[in-house]
Formats: sequence, structure tokens, C-alpha cells
Amino acid sequence: PDEPVLLAELKPGRPQRYDWKSSCETWSVAFSPDGAWFAWSQGHCVVKLIPWPLGEAELNCKTSERKSRGGKAEARSRGGAKEKTLECGQIVWGLAFSTWPAAEEGDTDPTCAVGLPCLVLATGLNDGQIKVWEVQTGHLLFNLLGHQDVVRDLSFAPNGSPILVSASRDKTLRVWDLSRDGRQVQVLSGHVQWVYCCSISPDCSMLCSAAGEKSALLWSMRSYTLIRRLEGHQSSVVSCDFSPDSALLVTASYDACVIMWDPYTGEQLRTLRHVPLHSTLDYSSEIHTSSLRSVCFSPEGLYLATVADDRLLRIWALELRSPVAFAPMTNGLCCMYFPQGGFIATGTRDGHVQFWTAPRVLSSLKHLCRKALRTFLTTYQVLALPIPRKLKEFLTYRTF
Repeated sequence: PDEPVLLAELKPGRPQRYDWKSSCETWSVAFSPDGAWFAWSQGHCVVKLIPWPLGEAELNCKTSERKSRGGKAEARSRGGAKEKTLECGQIVWGLAFSTWPAAEEGDTDPTCAVGLPCLVLATGLNDGQIKVWEVQTGHLLFNLLGHQDVVRDLSFAPNGSPILVSASRDKTLRVWDLSRDGRQVQVLSGHVQWVYCCSISPDCSMLCSAAGEKSALLWSMRSYTLIRRLEGHQSSVVSCDFSPDSALLVTASYDACVIMWDPYTGEQLRTLRHVPLHSTLDYSSEIHTSSLRSVCFSPEGLYLATVADDRLLRIWALELRSPVAFAPMTNGLCCMYFPQGGFIATGTRDGHVQFWTAPRVLSSLKHLCRKALRTFLTTYQVLALPIPRKLKEFLTYRTF
């Protein structure tokens, strides 16, 4: 595939405040499930809600500054959607979108118009609060209290249920039910360091959490109990993501490696090592130069994207051990694929967000069949099928 091309770069409209050093980072970016909105934590306690796709002018000029206007909806409108500014009052670390179920006739206090599902955005804040906003109006729906420290990451159940999981520096994960007025339904304890990342599997059966530890934890989303520890990294695990069919789990670590796991068996399937790719790049001799920050699966499940401290965005094909494409970027902190593919958004330490082209691929019929089967069959169920061994190996990603 071609190397990623920078399509656009958005920059905050506020100057950096040097008396508050940790206020300007873009710790999180997120696309809504339908791809109609992009959320950008642009630093300075501000989240921008931007209708997608970007305007032609922004895509052509590559860079654009966004002024923050104190919570008012921006005048720019495209297809009826207006850009919005959410003033969160605290540094924003985590972002997550979800579709709110449609209100029914007879609801005394429907969040949305009767019969129409609406979109919500959860923001994890520096003081432990989680604020949940209604995207179309910019109204604050909930203020969830319980965490004692920074809420570093958020994950909604992908099936559209109003279950939200939060990961915090207070070393816990918490499960919230927005259909019950944001009630806290579970506290998951097991980490001994700050929790950096949480990811719910697309089939909603499992939850993975990564903290400043060498192991990641895998939890049941049905019983909220610990299934197993995934041990194999040599340094802190900081990011994790499930494949679209829930059959694979990837974890990224400061040890400069991504490990691909079978979450059902706990088996390590392969390791992707981040090594210098180009002799002309100015690599320092520091041991953490390739420390990973973020990893995410592409929507069809054939590629991975990683962001590391060696100033590179890498694209990996599932069946290869070396990157198939990479692009230079500075101070990357997070990455996320567009839900329909073709684009990757990355956030940087200086509050910028960049949009890159990503390989567009036509999935093979073999992969589509595997993905369809693995969406509802566990590894153990596949191994029990009366089919040839080679087919079992393919379906369980033991052959690439």
C-alpha cells in the first residue's frame, strides 16, 4: 500500500499557556460510530465536535486553526450539522461516542426526541469526573462522580447499549449504566498502577484494560470478573484494542512491541517489534525512543495502526511482521481509524490533530467468511468443529 498522506492538520486557536504545561495535549480523538462527527480533545479543557467530512477548504489547505468560543455552537454549518465547542472545565483525557437508544412514547423525561436515537459523547476529566454530552445540542446530560483521579480512557459497549466503562489513575475501572441515570454498577479492582486504556470487545463479552504494568487484564463483561492476566510484555502496557470480530486482541507497550493475542485462550500469536525503519531519520540513543503510545485495528480487521515516540505512524498488515507503510509525525499520542476506513486521525502533544490516508482494501472472501464466523464462535467452538486442521488454523488466526 501507499505511504499515509497527510490530508489535513487542525491546530488550536489558543496560544499555549506555559504556566500550565500539561494543558495543551490532544490525549484523545474519536469518530462517532456512523462517521458523521469527529471529537477532538484539543487541550485547554476544550473538546471540539466537528461534522465529518471536513470542508474542502480545510482538506486542501492542510492546516487550519480553530478558535474556541466559549461553548457556543459555531456558525459554520454543513448539512445542518454545526461545529460545537464543549467547555469541560478540566483537562480532557478520554473520549467515547455512543448512540443513545430512541425514546419511547410515554417516557416522562426522554433524553432525545421520541423515536429518534441520539448521539452522546463521554469525556473523561482530570479531576475524576465523567461528563456525558448530547452531540446535536451540546447539552450536558450527566456528570458521573466516583473516580478519585484522572479518567484516562472511556469505552462504550459497541452494541449500542448504554453501558460505559472508564479507566482511571485511581487504579480502578468503573462500569456505568446511562439508562439508569448514570448509576455506577461495578468497580473493577486488580491493577496496582494507573489504568491507561480500556477496550470492550465488539461482541460485548470481554473487556481489556492496560495499566502501567507488564500485564494486561482481561475481564468478563457478563460477570465483571477477571478472566486472565495477559503476560508477555517487558514494560508498561499502555494501549489495547480488539479486532472487529473479537477474535484477536492487540496490546502496545513501552517495550516497543505490540503483542497479538487470542483473548479466548490467552495465547500469544505474534509480536510486532518497532525498530528504526530509515537510516536518515534522526534517532536518539535513548532506550525509550520507540515507546508505543497507541494501537488500533482497521474497521475490516486486516490492518493495525501504531503511534510511537520515534515520531512515526506505522501501518501493519495482519499477516506480516514488518510495517507495510509509515509516515513521519511529531509527538504523537493517540490514533483512531475512521469507522468506514480510508482515514486515520492522530492526536499530538501540542494539541494538533492530523488526518492521514490509510490503505483501502477489498477483503478476500476467505477473510469475510472468517470474520463472519468468528463474530459468534469462540476459539474453543471453532476447534470443536468437525473440519480439517488447516481450516481450524485459518479460522483461529494461527496461519496468516
